[in-house]
Amino acid sequence: MTVSAKTEQALRDAMERLLSGQPQHTDGKLTKNNLCREAGISRATMNRALELLTEWDVRTATSPAGRLQHRRAEELAELRGKLRRSREECHALQEQVGAAATVIMTLLAENASLREHATGRSAAVISIPLSRGQATRE
Repeated sequence: MTVSAKTEQALRDAMERLLSGQPQHTDGKLTKNNLCREAGISRATMNRALELLTEWDVRTATSPAGRLQHRRAEELAELRGKLRRSREECHALQEQVGAAATVIMTLLAENASLREHATGRSAAVISIPLSRGQATRE
């Protein structure tokens, strides 16, 4: 199945606009959806233009705009990876903070208990009897 000459020309014109970075009806991304929107035809109609779609694939892969889009996609993938690693590191640090807070609370409770225990004992003076044979220091 093929498309009419008018439809093929609309697709070729749309392809040139997209590849040159001068879209009129789309955001300029080199996608097949943008190609059919830029041409003003349906996706189903565009899918019948097999030769033109093959040409589109070749030209988008080798065009300056295609290379730029590919570089941007690689940069985006790299940034997404960095973001994922940062989130994982943040999560691990949050777990460490939680564990440290638990230890601190435990130590504070133990410290308070020891202070209370020490305060109770220090109030009472206990005399220690001298054993025989020990001289008192005077």
